[in-house]
Amino acid sequence: MSTATALAEQLLYRPEEAAKALRIGRSMVYEEIRLGRLQTVRIGRRRLVPPEYIARYVELLKHEAEATA
Repeated sequence: MSTATALAEQLLYRPEEAAKALRIGRSMVYEEIRLGRLQTVRIGRRRLVPPEYIARYVELLKHEAEATA
């Protein structure tokens, strides 16, 4: 199984994995989380990103791109 396939089947992503899936840097993921643009869930002290929140973030980026076009 390839890494991309393994990531696609995950239920929760660590921020580093979300960064990889989004093709952005880890610090950018944390900044977007801090700004409330990328939502997370908490389990104990860990922040994890469900795939649907990644999809929602991508939709937000698309809407912003359309608004500036």
